[in-house]
Amino acid sequence: MMNAIRERKQLQIFGLMLPGAFWLIVFFALPLLVIFVISFMARDDLGSPIPPYSLDNYQQALDGLYLNLFVFSLWISLLTTIITLLLSFPVALYISRSPKRWRNTLIFMVMIPFWTNFLVRTYALEFMVRANGPINVVLLSLGLIKEPLSMLSTPAAVLVGLVYGELPFMILPLYASLEKFDWAMFEAAQDLGANMWRAFLRVMLPMTMPGVLAGSILVFVPSVGSYITVELMGGGKINMIGRVIASQFGVASNWPFGSAISLLLMIVVTIAALIYFRVGRGERMAL
Repeated sequence: MMNAIRERKQLQIFGLMLPGAFWLIVFFALPLLVIFVISFMARDDLGSPIPPYSLDNYQQALDGLYLNLFVFSLWISLLTTIITLLLSFPVALYISRSPKRWRNTLIFMVMIPFWTNFLVRTYALEFMVRANGPINVVLLSLGLIKEPLSMLSTPAAVLVGLVYGELPFMILPLYASLEKFDWAMFEAAQDLGANMWRAFLRVMLPMTMPGVLAGSILVFVPSVGSYITVELMGGGKINMIGRVIASQFGVASNWPFGSAISLLLMIVVTIAALIYFRVGRGERMAL
């Protein structure tokens, strides 16, 4: 029997896929199915999901208030992705152009934040920007400001927190693409009359687009559903859809409504990711 399995490639592929497929089905597909069913249910006085089934939760989720939260969350996540990309590209470019003996050290420095709990890092950032934090203390001691700046509990603070937390997820995919980039093509474009900016837009950027797309997805998707950063940096005054979902499963005890919002968010993010990858694939095929 083992010989028959070795001779049939389809069985070999099935055997390799089985552990991963089992894990995804049990810990992803089945919980998602449960959430899908709960999203159509009502709730009792204690918050437990009960029949009948209806679309009331989805209708409530598409009301003006929650729809505006969806748009605001997508907008903040888009800004986070753009700012992270602008900050990460020069860093990844510098690392890829550094001598090989230094590259591993520089990548190691980028990965150091992964070794610290995300919650701890966010608390550290909150301490840095609070009214009596080091930033305000330095600015006051230098006489640049007369009173502490109110940096917490604002959309800008949430944006800074998201960029700070997601920056390594953009640098690493960009570095992987830039390390493989053929600089002879960049030099050839300049020899043919293109300035540095035009050579970057027409040669380097399209050829490194896989890293740009991968990093953008790795930053955009967690940012949309972020909870910890919004809770700490927003000080309870800034609301995003991830915080609403957490409150529905926690304080509000409204699992059906929270499930409906979660599924709508998943659909929106999936559509955005598909469009993003489709645009990126179209650009690569046009080269």
